[in-house]
Parts: sequence; C-alpha cells; structure tokens
Amino acid sequence: MKFATPTNNRSRPESAFTLAEVLAALMFMAIVIPVAVEALHVAGVSGEVAVRKAEAARVADAILNENIVTTNWNQAATGTVMQNGHTFQWSLRNETWSADSGMDLVTAEVDFSAQGRTFSVRLSTLENPLTLGTTMGVAQ
Repeated sequence: MKFATPTNNRSRPESAFTLAEVLAALMFMAIVIPVAVEALHVAGVSGEVAVRKAEAARVADAILNENIVTTNWNQAATGTVMQNGHTFQWSLRNETWSADSGMDLVTAEVDFSAQGRTFSVRLSTLENPLTLGTTMGVAQ
C-alpha cells in the first residue's frame, strides 16, 4: 500500500512584495506627491493671474478708447474700476513720442492684485493730435 505524501506548498514561488520593495514604493510616493501638489498650486496661481491680467487688459483698452473718443487723452488721469468683483487702479498719461515729435504716446496702466501680489498691465497707442482733432469734428 502506498501512502500519499503531503504536497509541499513551499516548492511553488509565492507572489508577494518584500518589505524592501514596499519601503522603496513608499519613499518614492513621499517624494512624488509633494512635488505634484506644488505643481498644481503653481498652476492655480498662474491661472488666477492670467484671468486677472486679461481683465486688466480689457479695462486698459476701455480706458484708452473712452479717453480718445472724449478727447481727454491729452491730460493725465487716474481712477478705479470694479469689474467682476475685482478692483483695478488705472492711470492714463500722455507724452511726446520720441520717434516722431508730431505724435503722442498715450498709455493706460492698470494695477491689480492676485495671490497677495500686485501686478501691472500697460497698454499704449499713438495719437496724432492734428488728425484726431479733424476726425472728431473740431474746426482748426
């Protein structure tokens, strides 16, 4: 009579992670996760600044257009505009353009804050006082 021999379970390789592999994975995650979180934070800050910068550029464009149409472009001015719940400080200045003394450089500068820092957007255009006066219906 033959006796059945018990099967040896140790002869099969088991699929499990060793302690060294688990510790290496945890160390890798401890390095990667803070870097990924910081990258998401930087992306969020950049997005907010970009949105505010676009709003500030629209404000500067509106200030330039309004002051050119009302012929107030030849005098300095400052003010505050509220748009989408954000405050924008603006200033308008006029100076003679260095390349052509017959032209004026009109610049609208808009300051805004985002993430606790102050940023600025400048938008400029060239104006010819003689041409602008005749196109606006002013007799010369």
